[in-house]
Parts: sequence; C-alpha cells; structure tokens
Amino acid sequence: MISETVTYIPRDVLFGNPAYAAPGLSPDGTRLRFLAPDEGVVNVWVGPADAPERATAVTRDRGRGIRSCGFCHDDRTLFYLRDRDGDESWRLYLVDLETGAERCVTPFDGVQTRVLAHNRWHPGVMLLGLNLDRRDLHDVYRLDIATGELTKVATNPGYLTWEIDNDLRIRGGTALNPEGGSTIHLAPPGADEPAPWQDVPREDAMGTHIAGYSRDGATCYLLSSVGANTTRLHQVDTVTGHRTLLAADPTYDVKRVELDPLTRAPQAVVFGKDRDERVFLDHAHAARLTRLRAELARLGVDGELSIDRTERADRHWTVTVVASDHPVQFYVFDTEAGTLRLLFTHQPGLARYRLAVMEPFVFTARDGVEVHGYVTWPPGTARRGLPAVLNVHGGPWARNSWGFDEEAQWLANRGYACVQVNFRGSVGYGKEFHNLGAKEWGRAMHHDLLDAVEHLAADGTVDASRVAIMGCSYGGYAALAGAAFTPKAFRCAVDLCGPSNLLTLLKGGPAYLRPLLAFMHANVGDPDTDHDMLWERSPLSRVADIAIPVLVAQGANDVRVPREEAEQIVAALRANGLPYEYLLFPNEGHGLARPENRETYYATVERFLTAHLA
Repeated sequence: MISETVTYIPRDVLFGNPAYAAPGLSPDGTRLRFLAPDEGVVNVWVGPADAPERATAVTRDRGRGIRSCGFCHDDRTLFYLRDRDGDESWRLYLVDLETGAERCVTPFDGVQTRVLAHNRWHPGVMLLGLNLDRRDLHDVYRLDIATGELTKVATNPGYLTWEIDNDLRIRGGTALNPEGGSTIHLAPPGADEPAPWQDVPREDAMGTHIAGYSRDGATCYLLSSVGANTTRLHQVDTVTGHRTLLAADPTYDVKRVELDPLTRAPQAVVFGKDRDERVFLDHAHAARLTRLRAELARLGVDGELSIDRTERADRHWTVTVVASDHPVQFYVFDTEAGTLRLLFTHQPGLARYRLAVMEPFVFTARDGVEVHGYVTWPPGTARRGLPAVLNVHGGPWARNSWGFDEEAQWLANRGYACVQVNFRGSVGYGKEFHNLGAKEWGRAMHHDLLDAVEHLAADGTVDASRVAIMGCSYGGYAALAGAAFTPKAFRCAVDLCGPSNLLTLLKGGPAYLRPLLAFMHANVGDPDTDHDMLWERSPLSRVADIAIPVLVAQGANDVRVPREEAEQIVAALRANGLPYEYLLFPNEGHGLARPENRETYYATVERFLTAHLA
C-alpha cells in the first residue's frame, strides 16, 4: 500500500517508547526532569537544567514504565505514580534527589492514590486522595514529604472530586445527582462547613467545574455552560456570588485556562477549534507569548503550544510544540532574554521520514447536524479512490484534535486515509452537540461515523467499498458496532479494549467508579429502565449478523472495560463460526503501554488490514 515515493516508517519508530517526553524544570530552576527509556522501560531522568545530556535515570521501573511524575516544592524530592500491570491501583513514590533513596508512601494493595494538591506555599506537604477505608470514595490525606507520615484530614461525604484552594484548605467538592447532574459544594473563606453552591443540570455536568482559585481563596474561576451553549470562563466572588464573564465563544468550549503561577489569576484561555485559539486576558502574558511565537517562526516552527511554568521565578518555561507532520518538540524559553533553546524531540528517528498532514473537515450529518473531524492523507499519493480506516476516538466524552498522532501517521504511511470524526457526544463543540450523544451509543453517534465516510466518498477521494473501522475503548465498541449493526459498510473491524455488552459494562468496573454511575446512566442508559435498549445497542446482541473479519485485543487487567467484555464476544464469534482473531495481553490494562505488546498489536493489525482492504 505504500507509495513508491514515501519511505516505510518502521513500527518501532512510531510505537516504541518515546526517546523523550514530559520535560519540566524544578521549582528552583536548577534541575530538568523528563521521561526516557532506561533498559527499554520508560523512567524518570533528572539532570542540570542547562545540561540535559548529563541527566541520569533516578527511577528503576522494569514494568510498564512511568507516565506521571513531578518535582516537589521542597527542592530535593521527585514524586511519581506507578500501578501494577495496568490495574490502576496507583501507588505514590518519592525519590530523594540528594541521596537517591526511594520510598513508596502509599503501599496499600488495591488502593488508588490521587495527587490532589501540592504547591509552592506548602513545600513540605501534599494532599492525596486515597480510597483506603471505602473503595468507592477517596478521602483526603495529608502527606508529610520529609517523614512520609499520612494523616487523614477529611472523610468523603460522597464527592466525586474535591475542592482545595491554594492554602490547601478543603473547601468542599462536587457530587453527582441521581439524574446525572451535579452539585458543587463550597465553603466561603473563613467558614468550616461547605454548602451547596452551584446546582448543575445534567446537560451542563460535563462543561461545569471550578478551574482554580485566587491566591487568597476569595475568588474562584468557574468554567460553566449553565445559561449558555458553550463552556465559558467566569470570575466568581465566593462570598457574594457576584460573577464576571471573562471569556466566551459562541460555538466552542474553553479547552484550557492558563493561570499566573503566583497570583493564580487567569492570563489566557484556549478554545479548541479546528486548531487551538488562545485568547489573552493579560497584556504581559500576551507579550511573552507573542515573543515566543516570533522565535518559533524564526526557526520555521508552527504548532500547538503548551507551556509548563513550574520554575518559581517564572523566567524559564518548558514549551511543547505539537504539529501534525513533525515530531513533538520540546524547548526552554527564557522569557526575559526572549531566547529559545531546543531540548529534544519526542522521537528523533522520525526526522528521517516524510510525515503526513492532518487536515480538518466538516460535513452535515443525515439529520442536519454539523460534524467536524480530521483526515490524515497518505503523502505522495493521489487523493482518489483511497482505502480508508475510520479510527474512532475513545471516551466517548473526548475529541480528536489537530497534532501529531502516531496511529494516523502509521495508517497514512501504509497508504490509507485515516479518518477521525468528532461525532456527537464528543466534547469541545458546546453542550447542545455533546448532549445529542446521550443514549445514542450505536445509533446517532454511529450514524455520524457512517455519514463521514459517505461525505468523503462523495467526491471520490475515499473508496467506500474499502473501509475498515478501528478504535480503543469507546472506539473499540464502535468497531464492534460497525461489524454487528452495519457490516456492509466495512471490510473489517479492529477492537482494542472495547465493550461488547452495555449491560455488563455498566454493572462492572472498580468500586471507585460507582460515583460516576448516575452520569453513565444518563448518557449511556440505566439497566433498570433502559434494559432492552442497552441490550439492543450491544454488539453481542447482534453477533450473528457479523459478516466481516473482526480482530479483538484486550488487556487482562483492564478495570474500565473488563476482560469479560472481550471474551464474551470472542466466545460468541467462535460459537457462530465467524472469522475473528483474539489477542490477550496478560500484563496490560486499558490500552497498551509496553512496547513489545504494542509491536505485537500493530503488526497484527497491519497484516489484518492488508489482508482485508486490498
């Protein structure tokens, strides 16, 4: 399938461990940390801020690798989280960067650790969420970083998330309501007991939450879609309740708020359009970003920017630049001198290859709804009658965004148009579009996928008779739904960690996901009142109608979509004599982290697509 003018990109370059990832400066500005392989496993490396080539690995994980880490504000400790083979029972580890000593401070079996708060004003303390006493609720514990002592400071009354201000005061939390809405409970400054502060209807639950607090805690910055279609940023006086609208767009939600690290005031918001759009609320911040953009332009670099401002002096930023057709680039920007220093790219080996461009597209679905998406076209190939892979995002309460996507690059490099659709239910396009996906799994959400292919086939760029559907999590469900509900639309289907039976999905999962059940019932269906609908929307109910080859892959330790979801559809396929392949990874959870497993999976998928899309 590869064009004669395009060089084959090896799978290990695309799907192997990143050479570098997630850099960040220490609060005192003396150290740089990043993730990189050590003996083939991603670990944390630390070195002098001005000499990353002198960094050494400070962790020794030999499992699935470390993905989450950070510097503590005591200027000598690094923290990281690690689970066991994907079971998501995260434990917190601390590394003394002066002595190299490492210790696990939450060594509890079957307990999940969440880092809730840690900042420059309380350098020796972290607040953690632990479901130690009740597996369905995370209480708040105070961790003394120096001694490792844990002290419970708040028992969870039923909150899904906690509200904690910059002085590490527990102000309240957010609880889901039975109908799928939520209530934000908040105590004003000086008060001890939180009270209901904001009732959030079901249709606004995804788009409403507190994004931060002013330094003194008297003001909060609320992202909310209540009273509007899109999520907007408000400044709210927590005593009087007075609100000031700071930023809004009529069509797109606020994707991210950039806060001043010292005053905690919003300086910019980012709207997630086809490309990110940053709107400034602070002139000084705008001037520094303008200077940064000018330096990048001088180097010929264009992409989406994310900025890490962990250095206390706020002079040096670590900057990540993501473009669709280049490796991810990491820089240090000196905001005073205006100079930019390249640290590294996430995969230097990609520089030898021609990468594909991701292009946005928009179409009108069968019921008149406008739907957005992206296509990554094979480079060096005429856009006529191309085979395509409909690559469906997970969540489904997420979205595809413009930028580097290794699966899109792989598929385009192999000669396929990679089609990624932000179907209804996806976030970022306002609550009306998002809520059109409520209880539409396997129906209107699936119709958007079909309509996207029809739109691209209408002008002859995509060959509608040579389309595969694949995805992970909800995307895996969509692949199974495509095979079971609309097998004539696809040549084959690839499901990674996707649910096959919505009834068993909603009854399973770990205890700490139970507080989310009201949301799931409102947006997927309630087994007590929607039993027949949920079974009808389950691919397992129509397994006899599957007439195309199906590849199923599953992590054995997946707690979000349990192994049962894969094995019941595989058993049904086997019993019906239908064509299938099954990959079970015993040391993985929800998705694939180990490079050897990713190589097995993508090699199998590549062979599978070649066999069925020729």
